[in-house]
Amino acid sequence: MEGVSGPSLKLRLVEPDDAGYIQDLRMQPRYNRHLSPVTGDVEDQRNWILRYKQAEQRREQLYYVIERHDGCRCGLVRLYDITPMAFTWGSWILDENKPPKAALESAMLSFYIGFGLLALPMALVDVRIENERAASLYRGFGMEETGVDEENIYFHNHRDVFLGRLPEYVKLLEANSR
Repeated sequence: MEGVSGPSLKLRLVEPDDAGYIQDLRMQPRYNRHLSPVTGDVEDQRNWILRYKQAEQRREQLYYVIERHDGCRCGLVRLYDITPMAFTWGSWILDENKPPKAALESAMLSFYIGFGLLALPMALVDVRIENERAASLYRGFGMEETGVDEENIYFHNHRDVFLGRLPEYVKLLEANSR
């Protein structure tokens, strides 16, 4: 499951050489406040990626670098806990190098991998309660809110809903890229 491209962005699988970028991005408070904490150094991150690559081969998780078409990295996203019935979507970060509409485009591309290429029926998403921008985007995607606890709001994104709205997302992104 190599990668996918849209009007402004492409997603490619993470490689060990991305360890420095990932470590830096995940350690910056302005980007990591809604994510699970990360410890260690670049070498620890490289070793984590090497272990992850084994899970990638088994299609248990897919971790992508989000890049502009000029090759500039601008974020990360991950599909994990992949089963025949669902995948969990998360570890989503966009940095200051992102183009306009990068949130919509990177989400659309990564959900397309799960729903269109892997043909999985459902995505599970959790978002920190204080991350109102992400929760709003998920609701805009037509995701079903399934629960809340002291830390997270939980959503289900259904394949049929996503694929039914895909032409709308593509049209919006293509209009933006002109």
